[in-house]
Amino acid sequence: MRTLPTSSATDQQLVAQVLGGNTAAFGQVVQRTEGLVTQLIFKMIRHPADRPDLAQEVYLKVFKNLAGFKFQAKLSTWVGQVTYNTCLHYLEKKQLVLLDPAEAVPDDAAEDGRRALPPATSDDPETALFDQDLAGILGAAIEQLPPLYRTLISLYHQQELSYEEIAQITSLPDGTVKNYLFRARKQLKQHLLARYHRHDL
Repeated sequence: MRTLPTSSATDQQLVAQVLGGNTAAFGQVVQRTEGLVTQLIFKMIRHPADRPDLAQEVYLKVFKNLAGFKFQAKLSTWVGQVTYNTCLHYLEKKQLVLLDPAEAVPDDAAEDGRRALPPATSDDPETALFDQDLAGILGAAIEQLPPLYRTLISLYHQQELSYEEIAQITSLPDGTVKNYLFRARKQLKQHLLARYHRHDL
């Protein structure tokens, strides 16, 4: 039976190849998921020195537990869930807070705000420079949010995951994900308006 190249293999084929001893297939698992894993670790963990060890721990867990993956979600979503839980365990061990309980009070309404954060890019050098400056301002403001809010903003607006996928990764209900995203964007807007004049943004 011909083995498909790992780059074009489905999740099921890729997992089967890894479990069959194909090390290149596991390299493809890493390549397909490293962007998501990196974003989760960077948004949840503030200490740069701890991030590489956590990434290594994530992929060791993925390799060790791959036989138990039941394909109830995409492989990348499952790897994201392993990453999120690994980071949670780290934070608990360090007695660090993912989200202040005062921030967890639900709002009555949550707006959708579909993919509104990343600035548009332009071929015009002056506009591109402005977009770069704006992206820097926005990135710095996002870093001021609580770790959970930073993480949800990253998953939704940068990784472009659905509410359902984010809920699977974080084990939060869909409604809670939407509510926390609303609160995160609200805090982000308040931070930006407090620090910069409207005409500067």
